[in-house]
This record gives sequence, structure tokens and C-alpha cells, in this order.
Amino acid sequence: MFTKCYAGAVIGIDAMTVEVEVNITPGLGMFLVGLPDNAVRESQERIRSAFDNSGLKMPGKKVVVNLAPADIRKEGSSLDLTIAVAILAAAGYVSPDRLGAYVVMGELSLDGSLKPIRGALPIAVNARREGFRGFILPRENAPEAAVAEGLDAIAAGSLKEVAEFLNGERELPPCPCPIRSGSEGSVPYEEDFADVRGQAHVKRALEIAAAGGHNIIMVGSPGSGKTMLARRMPSIMPPMTTAESLETTKIHSVAGKPGSTRGLMTRRPFRAPHHLASQVALIGGGTNPQPGEISLAHNGILFLDELPEFGRNMLEVLRQPLEEKKVTVSRAKYTIEYPANFMLVAAMNPCPCGYYNHPTRECTCSAASVARYLNRISGPLLDRIDLHVEVTPVALDELSDAAPAERSEAVRERVVAARARQEARFAGLEGVHTNAMMNPAMLREFCRTDAACRTMLEHAMNRLDLSARAYDRILKVARTIADLDASDVLRPEHVAEAINYRSLDRSGWGRP
Repeated sequence: MFTKCYAGAVIGIDAMTVEVEVNITPGLGMFLVGLPDNAVRESQERIRSAFDNSGLKMPGKKVVVNLAPADIRKEGSSLDLTIAVAILAAAGYVSPDRLGAYVVMGELSLDGSLKPIRGALPIAVNARREGFRGFILPRENAPEAAVAEGLDAIAAGSLKEVAEFLNGERELPPCPCPIRSGSEGSVPYEEDFADVRGQAHVKRALEIAAAGGHNIIMVGSPGSGKTMLARRMPSIMPPMTTAESLETTKIHSVAGKPGSTRGLMTRRPFRAPHHLASQVALIGGGTNPQPGEISLAHNGILFLDELPEFGRNMLEVLRQPLEEKKVTVSRAKYTIEYPANFMLVAAMNPCPCGYYNHPTRECTCSAASVARYLNRISGPLLDRIDLHVEVTPVALDELSDAAPAERSEAVRERVVAARARQEARFAGLEGVHTNAMMNPAMLREFCRTDAACRTMLEHAMNRLDLSARAYDRILKVARTIADLDASDVLRPEHVAEAINYRSLDRSGWGRP
């Protein structure tokens, strides 16, 4: 007997429908065709054991399973349940009447229970688009799949429950959509700007970065608070829109990260890979393609601590994603595009010993060693970082000051107000939401300068020997400072402050 069941396959952060066809004929053995990988081939033994422990009977005939389309490689163990249900339907143990209305996926344990899968959300979104009524999947993935409103997310705990549901012998109510239930965005952050004493100028720079979506690098000696400040950046970021939450959750779902299975992610991601991470871990790809850290930071923050310790090649591959807000992974067998619209926050010491420009400790590095250390970060990469901030150690009297510092909530209110001005400004421009995303044409339209501002910019360009890209970055930052100041026009003080955030471009910087 022939029957057909439906599943999904993830490609990048999207999915496509996979038809699982089963034909049972006289003979012996089970045969899988349609480019299954080793994990899919091993499903035969998991299915046999799950049948035995669920009180079901494996057909004692020849079973041929075809995974269509046959020219797309099928990977992972999430097709276990689909194949098992299709076999039961072909053998007459499950009614095939309802199979066409559902996508069925899940990994089988030997006892017949279901384990969670990766990529449930993009598969659910594709199933809704393809007109399926529902998605039968493990309980752990149900809140994630329920985000795709208009599709019934049927949570099951075992193969036997699925069989009984398809036969009409058991009711499995759809999981409710968790989009706004228990919003984690309303939970206070554990780390707050109020914990940081002093460093008012650095906090100001981070506020500007958050308001305009700008990349920022902090340069300072060990213990000056760079990492502490960076880890508090999420607490001043504006909340994600529903569209941003959906896209971010899809990426984390494909990567199998914890948190995505609870439903829609409402907090912006903060990723901090170690400098010993591989290039594939940072960018994405691999034998079984997965999103890298820059895609997991999509709509959030990528924090690179000790920036010069990262390999030169790893830093250079960041240049394209920083400009295009996406990364394309091309291999002989596949080409996949992952979104990578992240805000780069980097931190580094000013020299190998870490004490160049320290107010009390003497730097022991030679001029050549300082130059070599700084040259690990190329000029083109620095050009793509909008704000350069020097972080100096906090004085003892500031550390012991009992006066309360400004809380992140107050800073976030100003950031949200500035973002609202940008959303109104770019309302008719698709894909542009922040000042950092403006192209040259938008700069000419939205960052017009008067004679005083132009004179100041011309002097800075000549004195600092800035590139054209750095010039554009100054205008973008100045536009954000004006937005925080609720000003529709750029004034000289806005431009002056933006120029002040190009410290690494200063002539002679980093030479003892």
C-alpha cells in the first residue's frame, strides 16, 4: 500500500516542504531513498524499537521510504516521527484521512517518546504559508511553533499519542500562541548601568550607539570597566518589534539554542564569542550548515572582547556583514544567506601590557610593539566602527561615592525616543530603521550641514586624515546625537561631539 506524509527541511533560516512517501510491497527489509544523511538512515533502528515499545507492529514486508524532493539532502533526526507515521498509515494502523492536513515531525526515543527538534519555527511558518492546518511535533517545541499564528501546533509526547490522535481516538488541543504571554521583555535586567560608578563619557557613547544602532569600540587598560559596561548594553536597547522577534527566534530555532523553544524571543540577543572561536563558529556554515555568532546576534549585540586577540582573517570577514547586514556562506554543495544585522561592541587594551595612557602606571611597551598590537586591527575595519572611546580607570573617590547613578531604564527611555524619531524619518524606506543604516543618498537628505558644521568637518578631515567612510560615520553619529537632543537640524555641537568619538584616527595615537 502507498501513502504520503509531510515534513519540513530547513535551508538557511527558511524551510521547504518535504514529502515522505512510503510503499509497502511483498518482500523484506526497509529502504530509505531521497538523499538521507547518516542520522536519517539510523532512524530505521529507532523506529523499529519505538514500534516494539509502543505496542505497534512493524510490517513484515518490504518498506520503501522516499524523501521528496530527492535532490535535496535530508539531515538530522527530526524525520523519525514522519517516517514512522507514514509506515503506520501504509500498513493500515493509522487512518490516512488526516495526514494531508498536518506536518508531522519529531525525533523518536527507543521507548517511543518524542524528543525536540531544531528549526520548528521556520518549518511552522512554511507550513502555514503552504496551507496546512496544523503541525504535530514534540511538546518542547509546541510554544515555538505556535508563534506561527493560524497554524494549530499539536503537542505530542509519544508515537502512540500521535497515532491515536490521527485515528480520532485522542484529543490533543492546539498549543496557545505565546507571542505576548509572559513577555520576558518586561522582566528587569539583572545588570544595570546604575552598577557602574563614574565613566559618564563612556555611558554617553554607549547611549548614542544604542540610539542609532552604531558600532562602538572601547579602548582602555585592564580593570577600567570595558566588559562591565558592554554587558549592560542590552539593558538600554529598545524592545524588539514583533517582526524582529520572529526573525531572531527563527535563527535561534535553526541553531537549536535554548530559549527559542519557549516561544517568541523578546529580548535582543547578546553574543560574546571567545577569541579562540573558529571562523565557521563566528561566520556560520560547516558540513551541516548552521548560523554563526554574527547571525545569532542578529537584531542584537555582538561583543568581541580583547579584539586584537582574534585572528586577522576572522576580523576581516566581519567587514562585509558590517556593511551589508547579511552573510553569504558559499560552498561547493550549497550557498546559504544568513541575516547579520548586529551592533558590534568591541573592547581592547591600548597596548600589549595594557597601560598606555594610564594615569598612574607606566607603559613598558616599545613603540614598535604598540604599533604591531594596534595593526592587528586593520584600518578598513576601524572605519566601519562609528564610535571610538577611551576608557580610563575610575578614581577611588568615584568608586566610594554613595550617590545613586542613573539607571538603565532612564537611559532606555531616551534611546526609545530617539529611535522613534528615526522610524518616522525612514517610514517610507524599506529596510532602513536606524541612522547607522543610512546610505550616501540618505546622508545628503537627512544630514544637511550649515557653514559652521562644514568648516569643522573639513578641519577634522585634514587634521585626522580621515577616509570618506569615516566622514560618513561622523555624520551618522551626529544625526543620532541630534535625535537624542530632539533636534531636526545638525548643529556644530552635535558634529563636534561626533568628531570626538574618532580617537583611534588621531595622528600619533598609540605611540609612547
